[in-house]
Amino acid sequence: MNEFDTSCLGDLLPLYYSRVFPTRFLHRWLSYGNDETIFANREFSFVLPGDVYIRYQSFSNVEEFGKELVRRRPEKIDIGAVYNLKPKLRDTSGEFQPVQKEFVIDIDLTDYDDIRSCCDGAKVCPKCWKFIGVAVEILDVALRQDFGFIHLLWVFSGRRGVHCWVCDKVARFLDSSGRSAVIEYLNVIRGGENQSKKVKLNDTIHSSIRRSLSIIDSYFDTICIEEQEIFDKGQEKNLEILPEDLKPKVKAMSGTRERWNTIESWVHDKNSNKAIKLKPRIVEEIKLQFCYPRLDVNVSKGMNHLLKSPFCVHPKTGRICVPFDPKNVFAFNITDVPSLTSVINDINTHDAKNTNAININDWKKTSLAPYMEIFSSFVKTLERSNARERLMANEEISMDF
Repeated sequence: MNEFDTSCLGDLLPLYYSRVFPTRFLHRWLSYGNDETIFANREFSFVLPGDVYIRYQSFSNVEEFGKELVRRRPEKIDIGAVYNLKPKLRDTSGEFQPVQKEFVIDIDLTDYDDIRSCCDGAKVCPKCWKFIGVAVEILDVALRQDFGFIHLLWVFSGRRGVHCWVCDKVARFLDSSGRSAVIEYLNVIRGGENQSKKVKLNDTIHSSIRRSLSIIDSYFDTICIEEQEIFDKGQEKNLEILPEDLKPKVKAMSGTRERWNTIESWVHDKNSNKAIKLKPRIVEEIKLQFCYPRLDVNVSKGMNHLLKSPFCVHPKTGRICVPFDPKNVFAFNITDVPSLTSVINDINTHDAKNTNAININDWKKTSLAPYMEIFSSFVKTLERSNARERLMANEEISMDF
């Protein structure tokens, strides 16, 4: 992915914020039922031209928010917690503290650099994007089935990863210990760079891990054996996770397919008693180590951690941080994601061809339209849920009388 020419930001960002950026939908999302107090007490941070970083920005209403975006033209927008008072007034009180924030998950392909052979660093291709696809499928199911969360917003980070915003009320009001409990439940890959084996299963495998393995089974062969060739001659470091008596047998084989077949044969060899208790878990542990989501747990644990806003522009690639449907994550193509320049060009092209067109939202003239529809649908569903909750609460109050 080519680096973005940042010299155009000053000219294009005011147009983008005034004509395309979904200011009102973002406000509706972060108001949770038209509660202006929630929005007014929300922290935003901006990266301004010249790499100036400012935190604790807050806005009383959607009009003020929109005007400040156009005036300041931030090159990056981060969203933080909702506090007990307006963040910009934090110095007026000694009781400034967060009261709610979406539970968020951050997945970045740089955390897969030790296992992906196709790319590294900021580079991304369709092959290594499949790691993201598996991660999204596993986490989306776990968050919905194991925790009962409903309102999940998945967003492309603009370069090499994805973010998940869990917006259910119970998730937003989790304290630090609750957030830690959720992310640690989901976290399977443990250990730093110097630890080869990062997955250790118990004799009894938890149902959530079994479900994850069933998902991984659909992709492991294609991703790890055929495309990434995790046990190829150039990937000797990956053999360190194997039992010592198995390593010579595997190293004697010439390629990833042969080496993987050797591992599976050794595990299923009933005539060998060597490390018999370890055998049934080795294959599962390998699959988890290479395909299970690699999570930045600290992003999820803290309420004061900020995360990039949907629809902001990634300053390095120029691409828009667009929402996507997790059901279609494997079909998501990074090269198809609109950039700041392409969106402005879309508007200019449409207006030149349709000089008599009126009352058309500018975003509908652009390639951002399908992503806006995803966001719009998410916000409307969330609003209906919030309305039902308020109605039920009012009915309970009436019954008390």
